[in-house]
Amino acid sequence: MAAASEPISPSNTRVGWIGTGVMGQSMCGHLIRAGYKLTVFNRTVSKAQPLLDMGAQLAHSPHAVASQSDVVLSMVGFPSDVRSVLLDPKSGSLAGLRPGGVLVDMTTSEPSLAVEIASAAASKGCYSIDAPVSGGDLGAKNGNLAIFAGGDESVVHRLSPLFSHMGKLNYMGSSGKGQFTKLANQITLASNMVGLVEGMLYAHKAGLDVESYLNAISTGAAGSKSLDLFGHRILKRDFAAGFYVDHFVKDLGICLKECQNMGIALPGLALAQQLHVSLKAHGEGNLGTQSLILVLERLNNLSLH
Repeated sequence: MAAASEPISPSNTRVGWIGTGVMGQSMCGHLIRAGYKLTVFNRTVSKAQPLLDMGAQLAHSPHAVASQSDVVLSMVGFPSDVRSVLLDPKSGSLAGLRPGGVLVDMTTSEPSLAVEIASAAASKGCYSIDAPVSGGDLGAKNGNLAIFAGGDESVVHRLSPLFSHMGKLNYMGSSGKGQFTKLANQITLASNMVGLVEGMLYAHKAGLDVESYLNAISTGAAGSKSLDLFGHRILKRDFAAGFYVDHFVKDLGICLKECQNMGIALPGLALAQQLHVSLKAHGEGNLGTQSLILVLERLNNLSLH
């Protein structure tokens, strides 16, 4: 990687990417288009094919990615996946990273795991940044994600040329603080989604044209990113995953665990988590979070369509 005094650029920094799913594929694509040399890994190789077609090189393990990279970014599903791809002593990225290299985990994961990874990286003369994101599939495609970074501030600053291709960088503090920010973001989003679908169902029951209702409230105090991103998708019964219910249940579960650790009660979070667990119980974990409307429709024996 570039010396500390030299800005990161495609000419001096090799980049690795682990996890080329809904979000990762778009985020990685922006870096390739910016001219960076990318080495990628995904358990399902077919999901990496669009990136290989753009010129990325395929590696067959996270360790192999790291051995060919100065900075390795990961965007996987669950904390167990993060631990596996980064810390496994044989196949993990940290084992293959040269001293001075950087791990950047963009998965929403546990703050304590981010601290653990940073400590393991430091013991090897490397760095680790937790940098989860918000903005869903559209934010990833459009390169305007909100990025919440925790770790060494100077390292985060040096990585800003990479982050700039994916969205807006926000430095939140020491290791784990990026994850805490994302979890608070998910708590806010969860309650917003409950309010959105309840308002839509209420409008429908009251005999309003729900599309007109959404348009009417969008510029008032009830307007929100959730409404803009999901309101009309819900009306079109478009439940394709920009963000999977399964992953949202995981995130909210981590939030509740951290609430226990902190000794605080967040009843709105607990309710939202139960409603999303209901989707999983109905086999709908692979749908997008906007499918929460299905729970309210079942509870009230109503349908918006």
